[in-house]
Amino acid sequence: MKGQPQVSDADVRWDGIMAMAQRVGLTIYPELCVYLRANAWSPELGYPIVRDLLAKTRDFTAIFCFNDIAAIGAVRAIADAGLRCPEDISVIGFDDISSAAYQVPRLTTVRQPLHRMGEMAVQTLLKRIESPSEAYPEVILFEPELMVRESTGAAKSGRPQISRRSGSDKSPVPGKP
Repeated sequence: MKGQPQVSDADVRWDGIMAMAQRVGLTIYPELCVYLRANAWSPELGYPIVRDLLAKTRDFTAIFCFNDIAAIGAVRAIADAGLRCPEDISVIGFDDISSAAYQVPRLTTVRQPLHRMGEMAVQTLLKRIESPSEAYPEVILFEPELMVRESTGAAKSGRPQISRRSGSDKSPVPGKP
């Protein structure tokens, strides 16, 4: 699930997901990729696109959501379709919002070190104010942490069969859809 076009880190997250999938040998099927359009701060963000995806196909075992709010909506859409999370479809969020560990099921998510990121931003700003002519890093990277909880489980055995419309010659494409 890719974030909204107006969100500043949507492309960076998407590129990271695609690069990691390729690195670990996962194939990304373009027809299973969904894109957030709404600008909402409720689970309504992820619900309709996962509901619509499930109406087209159920031939997937997991969804990596742009953020935890969308993931919560995805879990609800999965339940409303008569499926179970994670038994039928695993869901992973991103951000580790405070309520992620209290959802049912508890949400597996990627935690960003927000406190450390804030500290580094302040330190960098203060150094630039004190010594404006000194070089400073243009990019500072932080290691995220996977918080494994109850919304993910082992994939069903066998490779999912992707439903294709007749006449479609789409093939699985690693990388950007």
